Amino acid sequence: MHIWVDADACPVVIKEILFKAAQRAKVQMTLVANHTMRIPKSSYIDFLQVTQGFDIADNEIVKRLSDNDLVITADIPLAAEAIENGAIALNPRGELYTTENIRARLNMRDFMDSLRSSGVDTGGPPPLNQKDRQAFANNLDRLLTRYARQR
Repeated sequence: MHIWVDADACPVVIKEILFKAAQRAKVQMTLVANHTMRIPKSSYIDFLQVTQGFDIADNEIVKRLSDNDLVITADIPLAAEAIENGAIALNPRGELYTTENIRARLNMRDFMDSLRSSGVDTGGPPPLNQKDRQAFANNLDRLLTRYARQR
């Protein structure tokens, strides 16, 4: 397992959880972003800076995926591509994207996008809260524990 983080929009608090988890579980993790960011010194944590542009970071993640890799993203199309390529996708609020739920998430995303395009103010997601952080940490821990048992 390799953890790939769509890091441009990943909340700092989620990155902190990921840094600790990668180190604790001894799992390679790469943050992919189009701007520089600081990461802790660790043999398990890498940073890959890509050029700016639409979906450049997403495409780089998809290109490098292997079966059972974990992708951390709130980007539903990226999550869908990851799942199609045999990876696991988890969003920063702790929701695990699956083959069973990704199509519905894509449909809702497209519907909301069409509403916004027609001028409807749909608002954005609520701020990340403690419950979200806990859900993320719990699901990440479950995934890493499952991976450790399979090694």
